[in-house]
Amino acid sequence: MKIYVKYMVSRRCIMMVKSNLDEIGVKYSSVQLGVIETLEKISIEQQEQLRTILLKSGLELMDDKKVIQIEQIKTIIIELIHHAREELKVNFSDYLSEKLNNNYTYLANLFSEAEGVTIEHFIIIHKIEKVKELILYDELNLTEISYKLHYSSLAHLSYQFKKVTGLTPTFYKNLKNKRRNNIENL
Repeated sequence: MKIYVKYMVSRRCIMMVKSNLDEIGVKYSSVQLGVIETLEKISIEQQEQLRTILLKSGLELMDDKKVIQIEQIKTIIIELIHHAREELKVNFSDYLSEKLNNNYTYLANLFSEAEGVTIEHFIIIHKIEKVKELILYDELNLTEISYKLHYSSLAHLSYQFKKVTGLTPTFYKNLKNKRRNNIENL
């Protein structure tokens, strides 16, 4: 049986949900971002216990098929951008269509209608958050970051970064360095 969970976006959420499932005695085969696969159908009582426990942690069980589909879109995008080990070399529209076994135009319209932003805008926002994270880690230079996140060029990354944050990536990086210097001088 598959159970869909809203707002489950990190590995920490997965660990917490596994612990919650163990606590109420639900046997599962896998727990991934947004999806629990149980070994057997769970009782209504267990479902309500799970719903209550998850709500305390800011997570929700999902029942509506459209809501489930929107959360699946978000989960796939977050997984690809924030948790993928390799460079992003995918066409998101093809990947989403294939992964969700649905027409991309339908998925895009459903997402936009429910979220108030396009899938593309959602992707850009998450890519810029990942860029900010990588800049803060200071392990890659901006060219390597642009390659890792599959930007066509550093200029394209810089354009999107400035459009979203109001700052250039270099200025953002220098702000981080100034903050570090200020702390060291205390």
